[in-house]
Amino acid sequence: MSTAYSPVPELNLLHAFQERHGYESYSECFGLDDWNDTSGLEAGWSADPGFLAGLIPFARATGGGSFYALWRIDDRPDLPVIVFGDEGGEHVVARNVRELFRLLTFDSEPMVDHDGVVFYRDPDDEHSEHHDAFVTWLADRFGLAPADDPATLVAAAQAEFGDAFATWKRQYLDW
Repeated sequence: MSTAYSPVPELNLLHAFQERHGYESYSECFGLDDWNDTSGLEAGWSADPGFLAGLIPFARATGGGSFYALWRIDDRPDLPVIVFGDEGGEHVVARNVRELFRLLTFDSEPMVDHDGVVFYRDPDDEHSEHHDAFVTWLADRFGLAPADDPATLVAAAQAEFGDAFATWKRQYLDW
């Protein structure tokens, strides 16, 4: 009997999809990593137990080492998604996992710095090998459409959670 990847049903379904199609094969540089491996947070941000308890790292965001984590803002079932940049910067990018899935359909690794996060894709770039299968899977499984403009999703997440996250992280990070 296999165990679930996480307590988040949508991520368990994505994990099964990734097992069939491969890590980084459906969205540029994205892949689910070990659930709640806090080593990146501890090494680059803070080892404070309160900080680590408030975040659940779960996926690689870029080829350089940026990663995604869920933020335990409260006991809601749909937690906001935070991106941590490999060269610094930590930002709310999605209001929940399903919005992150929509961002992943853009098939571009995010550019993360201290000032913000941007998803850019050259129209001439080829999509990842299993991008079309991923887009179809999202539509069939969740009724989700691809993101035509990732900035709109990021802006909505920032509007709802950005200030609260900035306030929360200040108690642990002194920059």
